[in-house]
Amino acid sequence: MERNDAVMPWVAIVCAAIMWIILLFLFNKETAPEPVVVDPAVVANISKEYPTLGKTLFEQTAGCAGCHGLQGQGGVGPKLAGDTKILTDPVYVHTIITKGKGGMPAFPQLKDNEVYAVANYVLNSWGNKSEELLTPALVAEGQSKVDPAVLKNRSRFVPEDLKLPEIFLGTFILVLLTYGLIGLYSVWAEGMELTPGIHKVRSTPLATLGILTTLGLSILFSVLFVRQMVTDYAGWGAKEPVMPNVTAEGFYAAMILLLIGASIGLYKKYFMDGEVLAEDASGEFPW
Repeated sequence: MERNDAVMPWVAIVCAAIMWIILLFLFNKETAPEPVVVDPAVVANISKEYPTLGKTLFEQTAGCAGCHGLQGQGGVGPKLAGDTKILTDPVYVHTIITKGKGGMPAFPQLKDNEVYAVANYVLNSWGNKSEELLTPALVAEGQSKVDPAVLKNRSRFVPEDLKLPEIFLGTFILVLLTYGLIGLYSVWAEGMELTPGIHKVRSTPLATLGILTTLGLSILFSVLFVRQMVTDYAGWGAKEPVMPNVTAEGFYAAMILLLIGASIGLYKKYFMDGEVLAEDASGEFPW
């Protein structure tokens, strides 16, 4: 009996791909960095303005000192004096002033020259000394060279606050992909035609090699995963903590699951006899 549900998995996967493109468009639309306008007048006056204008803005106009202290010693806000993080990524200061973060509000009322003045004042006061003054060109360059700690606040891929439509769309994509992959596997494992009864399968040398290879690779990636976890745990507990390599951990874990799934699929296709149930010839499945 010819299957009438063999096409729908492909339809589900194509729909999921279309929705994925829409989701990427929504993410990119909300998170793409605004182009940096390099105003020659602003650049020309940065070195002249920041010692005086920046100090005035920090202490009085913008009210930064109320949270960070007159000497950058911290208070309600974090300590700025001796903060190596902002010296390593000076563009981060520009981002925080213009975008805000956590309890610190954004300051859209500041003009461009005022933003650079107060940012450079912070980067070059109380013992801080940046390698070069923060300029629009440096901000434009920094948008493609983002520190991982501030990735979510500038040029980020996933927004900080996911909205309900995005959550629904992402969930529906996963459902469609899951259905499509299971359907494709069913067609591959059971064939395009279903006949009620016991189906006898015969293994081939290639199938045997495939299942041995996938099982061997799953063991290899398991060893690599355990080694990575031990390394990351040791680094986390060191005197100077080292951030864990989450990307490697996730890759190894994903490979373990995929290879085990491939082994099970090969076993069902070539090594396991099974009873196949065919749908009624007079009706169709809803999918």
